[in-house]
Amino acid sequence: KGQKRGERGRGRGGWQGGHQSVSDMPKYITVSTFAQARAAEINAMLKAVTQKSSNSLVFQTLPRHMRRRAMSHNIKRLPRRLQEIARKELSVHLLMFRPELVCKASLSTQVLKLCLTFGFRMQEVPQLSMVTPVDLTNLLVLQRKNIWLETHIWHAKRFHMVKKWGYCLGDTPTEKSYRACYRAMTNHCLLQDLSYYCCLELTGKENELLKQLARLCSTDTGLTFEEACCLSGKYEGLVTLYQADHYPEDMLGPVTFIWKPRDGSENRQLWIWMHPALKQDILRELKAIFQCSEPEKISVPEPATSIQEEKQLDVVQGLGKKRKKEDKEGEEAVPVKKIIGDGTRDPFQSYTWISQTTGIVISDRTMEILRYRLIGPLSHSVLTETLKAASLQTEMADSETELNKWWVEYCKDSEKISLHQRQSAIFELLEGLSSPSQMPPGTILGLTVGDPRVNLPKQKTKAMPDFEKYQDNDKVRQLYLKGVPVDCAHSFIWDQDICKNVTENKISEQDLNHMRAQLLVPGSHLDLGPRESKIPILLVQQPGKVAGEDRPGWGSGWDIYLPKGWGMAFWIPLIYRGVRAGGLQEALKHSEYQRTPHIPNDFPDCRAGMQFAKELETSLLEKFKRRPPAKRANYVKLGTLTPFICPWGQLTKNWEGRIKASGEFVCPSSSHPECCATVGHRFCDPEAKLIKEASTETGEIEAAMEVTTSEGTLKTEDVRGTQDLGERDNTMTSDFVVLRSERLLMQLAAWCYPTAGKDRRVRLISQLGQKEITEDVFLPILMSYPRALVWVKLSLLRKGNPELHAMICIPTEDDLLHLGKDKLFCGPQEPKHPDIFKHKVQKLKEEKKKKKKDNTKALEGDSPNVLDKETTEESEDLILGLWADVLPDVTSHCSRTLLGYVTRGDFSLAAGCGEALGFVSLTGLVYMLYNQPADKKGLVLLRTPASLQYRFARLNIEV
Repeated sequence: KGQKRGERGRGRGGWQGGHQSVSDMPKYITVSTFAQARAAEINAMLKAVTQKSSNSLVFQTLPRHMRRRAMSHNIKRLPRRLQEIARKELSVHLLMFRPELVCKASLSTQVLKLCLTFGFRMQEVPQLSMVTPVDLTNLLVLQRKNIWLETHIWHAKRFHMVKKWGYCLGDTPTEKSYRACYRAMTNHCLLQDLSYYCCLELTGKENELLKQLARLCSTDTGLTFEEACCLSGKYEGLVTLYQADHYPEDMLGPVTFIWKPRDGSENRQLWIWMHPALKQDILRELKAIFQCSEPEKISVPEPATSIQEEKQLDVVQGLGKKRKKEDKEGEEAVPVKKIIGDGTRDPFQSYTWISQTTGIVISDRTMEILRYRLIGPLSHSVLTETLKAASLQTEMADSETELNKWWVEYCKDSEKISLHQRQSAIFELLEGLSSPSQMPPGTILGLTVGDPRVNLPKQKTKAMPDFEKYQDNDKVRQLYLKGVPVDCAHSFIWDQDICKNVTENKISEQDLNHMRAQLLVPGSHLDLGPRESKIPILLVQQPGKVAGEDRPGWGSGWDIYLPKGWGMAFWIPLIYRGVRAGGLQEALKHSEYQRTPHIPNDFPDCRAGMQFAKELETSLLEKFKRRPPAKRANYVKLGTLTPFICPWGQLTKNWEGRIKASGEFVCPSSSHPECCATVGHRFCDPEAKLIKEASTETGEIEAAMEVTTSEGTLKTEDVRGTQDLGERDNTMTSDFVVLRSERLLMQLAAWCYPTAGKDRRVRLISQLGQKEITEDVFLPILMSYPRALVWVKLSLLRKGNPELHAMICIPTEDDLLHLGKDKLFCGPQEPKHPDIFKHKVQKLKEEKKKKKKDNTKALEGDSPNVLDKETTEESEDLILGLWADVLPDVTSHCSRTLLGYVTRGDFSLAAGCGEALGFVSLTGLVYMLYNQPADKKGLVLLRTPASLQYRFARLNIEV
């Protein structure tokens, strides 16, 4: 109350009220000293104002009432004091995401420093401190943890991107295109970028190559590297690789291979194409069998010349100043964007290995050769409209450049000109085919084409076939009967020097657009004449669906192999012909409708397949944990032991022990004395005869049993303390194999063929030259493959939609009788199982609540005792709804005997019903077919993991 009004506190402007003492004011000041002190404060204030201290953009620092939408793309909308900072930010943004729009010569050192600030760290780009600004763009964009394809920017705008196998790939389009992609594969054309596939090139003597490569494959599975039609270079081959001399165990993965046609030299070249998930295992095995331990010397780039060094010094000295490059005439010119591709390779890492004993050279040409895939019946129409054969050229366009130098030398030889004309004539004949499936499978056609950007239409058009060329003339008939001649399979893409020349001398988009702008008639055809690039390519036919009786040739198409740097130059013209682009999911559906295994999903016996299964299990388990217990399925009550992973090893072992315990399939010792000693033991096991038979009373197996916890992690627990004698020391090895013998698969396919008429199976078996299912026939098969899986196709008889990890079960006699009486009977139901872990979970919850109330000392910082740690670990293992104990016998856990699991399943647009693909136990399949009646063979039951309803399905094996 005694205070004055001015002394009560701060006013509205933050001024301290009250009277100020006059004695505090100085009597005089020195002007120079006072100005010097204030100048330092003003400089510090200006520096704080101009220096950026946050991660926000410049226009985001303005007050909201001063912001405008156009500021994000128009710098002149900003206040003048902020425009210079915005220009630097724009340069950094374009450098990271749109490098083709950046004038790299005008980049200052400050901008390069900002690049490091905005997410590019030295450990991610180790070469950043040793390169010039011209090379910096390639390193920033491509030298990351995940490599970008040349079509990455195009895909990033239109696809959901995922990071897999060290690449950043398009997963699926952002627009609704599920049915549209299927229609494109069925009626028109679907385009995919397969440049992430890896290519290994082997060079050496043919005998040395075939001698060692024969150890990696077997004629039992189909083609090998020695196949005559593939060895000539006329066709592409598909082969399944195994570790050296380990067939049928230790599978490496499927690969495709192409031999370069013979050119008179004693050395041959071989390309082996594989999925990136298989590359390291296959490369390690190839280096081992060819003894390529020492890499070739790495070519270090030459040091910069004095002129280049001076230019680099000018950049460092002129901080913040724009640099302009002058051409020969002295006019200011914008530098052209450098061809990308080299940035994906570490210059200090070896990509070539040579054998000192045999002279075999292994070269890694991954990302050096681009690969596009066209799928659909009109893919050849798209190719013939997009690509045109290169014109002949006898003179150089410019004597100072090496543009088309190799092509000019090639055109001087009359025999080579004749070969080029024959290749062009065959390429034009492709338009006379109704579908690529009419060509022999794997046909190879070499070709040299002109720049496809010259033939770009004004707007998107849908490539349609020319019906005038659908004439049944002799040339077209000879083409799809005999295929392409061997000499026409030759292509210059095998020559690395020519590919390098084509890549480095590519005409930039900037120059091409400048030429288009100078045309007298806008939009007319641009004739580059001798300046047009000549690009060597390779066309490889993909046969599509070859197994089974329905939809033969579905999904056929062409693969295009290109030199690096020409990715977008070919991609955009193909898009302008009306093709639809697809991603990883579309490739998965393509293989699903073809009913072929997909890499690496459907290869459980190789390392890549095991790794994929573990990653899938982890993601599904995390998704399961995110849901509350009331909103997720209780798999224990549903009788599903492993909802997130398929225990293939446990399945095969249980079937082996089941047959041994029941005493079935045991032939008399007089006829097959070796059966009882070998059935039930691992193949290729020299000490199998030492193992004793299991007890028939208990049915226990003397082998390692796989168990799983609630997290689904696989463990190994020895039931009797014995060891599997055939196992190796590898950390990721499978104790089962997948049956890939064509002879045995054809036999099994005949046994489970659907019966639609009287004695149809007998007639089919006699036509195929197979035998009826008897013990004398299938016992040797089970002896050789006691723990094997078989790839099968399942079609639902009625409604239903199979899902991932659905269970394939054997129907009982009552189920088959019920189906015979009632055709609308969809299937039986599984009775509910008791949840034996529910009381344990509730007990742990109660104990946790008690400890929270009582153990106040532990919360204050005391270390928990051993019992608390054990309880915590037990609570983490116990998850309500998941099996948390040692796995029992998976085959007999439910009311219907388990036969296998589904790896892929969905409603098929091609078949009009639910279809599934998966694996079943070979022993269980033979047991089912042997006991089923003749008119019901091949009928199984499907049950999804989150359902109790079984549904009937037809099982087929397509070879």
